[in-house]
Amino acid sequence: DAGTYDSKSNSGGPRAAQRFTESGESTHGANAGLDIARGLLQPIVDKYPGVSVADIWAFASVVATEVSGGPKIPFQKGRKDTVIAAQSVEDGRLPDATKGADHLRDVFYRQGMDDADIVALSGAHTLGRCHKDRSGFEGPWTTQPLKFDNEYFKNLLERKWTLKTNSAGNEQYEDETGALMMLKSDMALIEDEKMKPIVEKFAADE
Repeated sequence: DAGTYDSKSNSGGPRAAQRFTESGESTHGANAGLDIARGLLQPIVDKYPGVSVADIWAFASVVATEVSGGPKIPFQKGRKDTVIAAQSVEDGRLPDATKGADHLRDVFYRQGMDDADIVALSGAHTLGRCHKDRSGFEGPWTTQPLKFDNEYFKNLLERKWTLKTNSAGNEQYEDETGALMMLKSDMALIEDEKMKPIVEKFAADE
């Protein structure tokens, strides 16, 4: 939701545009599978009609980060929901897992971020996993995908990664155990000479 923001045009951002399921941002490929999360939060949305859906979704992400062992994040309310699906932004504003550092910069610089922000936000991959039926990729990035820590950065640097083709026909990296994976956009962080030192910094200090 927030990842569609464009600082130059002041468009996109956390406006709950994905709640329109027939068209708009909910149909964008990078959002595949998020209908499950939206469904889990719908009872809370229904219970608090005076709170914007965008605020509820954002608060849920804060709670999820904290309960998984991450930092406490100050929460600021006041996000405004889109009214109709036509207010969705165009597809293509979110990161493409098959691309590299230049693409990541295009996506995140548009939001007013820098290389350190890109690496830090990529660290969210320490949680969860890829699902083949949604993204076309399969597997977790870390050995404890429900724990918020810096294992993602350590794994990037310390494990041996081999590019392979998964059962869906898509290329992803696999570690020496065959249990963990990385996307091309993950590997870009250690292939880029400016981003790699930031990865090393985060790996060394949780």
